[in-house]
Amino acid sequence: MERCWAGGGYCPYFDPDYDSLTERINPPSVSVDNETCVDTTLVKVDGTNKHGILLEMVQVLTDLDLVISKSYVSSDGGWVMDVFHVTDQFGRKLSDRSLISYIQQSLTSTRLRGGAEPVKTCLGRVVAPPVTASSEHTALELTGSDRPGILSELSAVIVKHGCQVVSGQAWTHNSRAACILYLDGQLSGGARLRELEDQLEHVVAAHHGPRERWRLRLRPAAHAASSVHTERRLHQLMHEDRDFEEEEEEAEATRKKMAAKVSIESCREKGYSVVGIRSRDRPKLLFDTVCTLTDLDYVVFHATVSSHGPLAVQEYFIRRMDGRPLDSEAEQRRVARCLVAAVERRVSQGLRLKVCTPDRLGLLSEVTRVFREHGLTMKGAEIGTLGESAVGTFCVRDASGGKVETRTMDSMRKEIGGEVALEVDDSSPWPPARPSSRPSSTSGRGDEGGRPSLGSLLWSQFGRLSNNFGSIRS
Repeated sequence: MERCWAGGGYCPYFDPDYDSLTERINPPSVSVDNETCVDTTLVKVDGTNKHGILLEMVQVLTDLDLVISKSYVSSDGGWVMDVFHVTDQFGRKLSDRSLISYIQQSLTSTRLRGGAEPVKTCLGRVVAPPVTASSEHTALELTGSDRPGILSELSAVIVKHGCQVVSGQAWTHNSRAACILYLDGQLSGGARLRELEDQLEHVVAAHHGPRERWRLRLRPAAHAASSVHTERRLHQLMHEDRDFEEEEEEAEATRKKMAAKVSIESCREKGYSVVGIRSRDRPKLLFDTVCTLTDLDYVVFHATVSSHGPLAVQEYFIRRMDGRPLDSEAEQRRVARCLVAAVERRVSQGLRLKVCTPDRLGLLSEVTRVFREHGLTMKGAEIGTLGESAVGTFCVRDASGGKVETRTMDSMRKEIGGEVALEVDDSSPWPPARPSSRPSSTSGRGDEGGRPSLGSLLWSQFGRLSNNFGSIRS
């Protein structure tokens, strides 16, 4: 540490590389094991612990379209020792050496990811190490009440300004909506950016009453907030919009539709709060819960995840950043509500459509216009490009709450062009879950006052113990 002159006096100076010193001296060890388990690949990581490292690991694996079928986490004493059982989306073990190399390099250190070569996932997507977002792109962030047609009108305004939506996602939950769109176009001038923002705000305001809250922001994609992982940023936006708050009638409806169940107990002898989550198994469930705990500034010291048929069970031993457990009922209630919201944000009732068509300017505006003209409301969306094609998945519902008719589907296919495939028609409030490959078990867990003493387990036991847990999708 040195001292520097600032504001008329001396202040301490800290080397920005100091925080990474321990990680550079003792980089994480990553092994990818295809021998121990018959039907899954084991990814084992041990190294120096830091806040958010579990989320980084889960995010890397999830972005590669991998299914985390089981996991076991321990990070006490400044060291992390984690095991993930993974397969691709088709239930196959990992055999592609370039994919295995990417995992090893990406999990070794966030500062070394630049050395990993781009890799193609089992679904055909090309994934590259995270880089600083291009200043040529602009990120549009919106939160507000869920209103039919709002995305269609926003995208029409964007097209008039000569901009292209290159990718984006939208979620709805508890009558609230959040979306992030990345725009490609000449908006470097402050006047043009402000003009577009004013017109977009006018559209949003027209859909909201004078007392309804909403927020719209346009900023370079390289901005610190906009450069956050898109799905993590969506969680943050919906949390800021307080979508986890429900009116009494909404809360009752949620209970009736099989909402996630969250329990929080104290493990006084170890100084932890034990968070238990029971919900329907689904894709990216682990990412959503770990992301929420991390952004709420809780540290996960130990965790196990498993499933019993379609039911996913997660257990986290956590403390606050100051080392204290959740010590008030109000805090426990708030955390429980936030976790329920995190589980439900991706779950949208309705018809899921997958669109693949040649990319062109204004495509999103055309597709959403077709939905609106056929009386459909959009409850969720994910859009992007694959080569010369634009691809998107849209969850839509009939405005009256009924099912989408076949003739409506046929008409939309003709108007949109390209390929429009019906992916899911699920009347239940949850998407289909991948069944467990074997009966789950809770064996291999110690017991201390009714709770396992997870911190006492040795690294050599992790591979064997993690075999005992059932499936939970990443």
